[in-house]
Amino acid sequence: MTTTSGELTAPAGGREDGPAGAPVARVHVPARSLAGDLRAIKIVWQREMIRFSRDRLRIATSLLQPLLFLFVLGGGLSRLASTGTHGVDLRTFVYPGVLAMAVMFTAIFSAASIVWDREFGFLREMLVAPVRRGSIVLGKCLGGATVAGIQGLIVIALAGLVHVPYSPVMILELVALLVLLAFSITAFGVMAAARINQMQSFMALTQMLVMPMFFISGAMFPLAGLPAWLAFLNRVDPLTYAVDPLRRTVFAHLAISPAARAALVPGVTWFGWHVPGLLEAGVVALIGIVMLTIAIWEFGRAE
Repeated sequence: MTTTSGELTAPAGGREDGPAGAPVARVHVPARSLAGDLRAIKIVWQREMIRFSRDRLRIATSLLQPLLFLFVLGGGLSRLASTGTHGVDLRTFVYPGVLAMAVMFTAIFSAASIVWDREFGFLREMLVAPVRRGSIVLGKCLGGATVAGIQGLIVIALAGLVHVPYSPVMILELVALLVLLAFSITAFGVMAAARINQMQSFMALTQMLVMPMFFISGAMFPLAGLPAWLAFLNRVDPLTYAVDPLRRTVFAHLAISPAARAALVPGVTWFGWHVPGLLEAGVVALIGIVMLTIAIWEFGRAE
């Protein structure tokens, strides 16, 4: 029998007769609760950790591109750019940008797994669970941020090879900034994946957006003396507000001349006002929250 609330119940014997007189087992769907949502977040996060730990090829290949930029491109152009960097090794200068690259691409690949889950039907199984869909999205974003943060730690371990000291304070600040960036990028990827059904379309979209954002952000060049059009694009690029505090954190622990510091780390300005690093981190956090909100709304309408 069915109650007025719509819940399927059974007689005292624990079952009821179907249309042909066959017994029908009692079905009980638990109500949504905060405990269930937290458990869903934990399970989705654990799934990301398990997938990452079992895919060693993914760990190796995701580090290949940052290492190429850091040691091949940085080493090959170091002599050519020595005058523009005021004697600072080019690999040292691009190191913060490489950190952002390592985290950014790992976070995007974590979000891309949603498209695979949709193609194989696993996403539908998650969405019919008696939990809020926002908990699934949040668990996915936290998992992607954790995985990308681990990749960032690997690149941080290479700091000594590019003349960056292993300062505990610097490492803690870098990890916090990288996790924040990873969360925002994963939220962006989840938002994009909410309406995309094919992996090829997702990768084409993210490459079209992420690569220009990376190069415009100043990851590979100083922000001082940019042409007006490039300076404008740099200021509206969200990734700028992640790369600049990373570079500030690294260069704060380097023994370089004031002239080199002023040329290589001028900071981001809004109409002549120097934006504090904490505010830049706040911009990245705000973007992540907005992306997460849109992703939750998209998944509320999906399937």
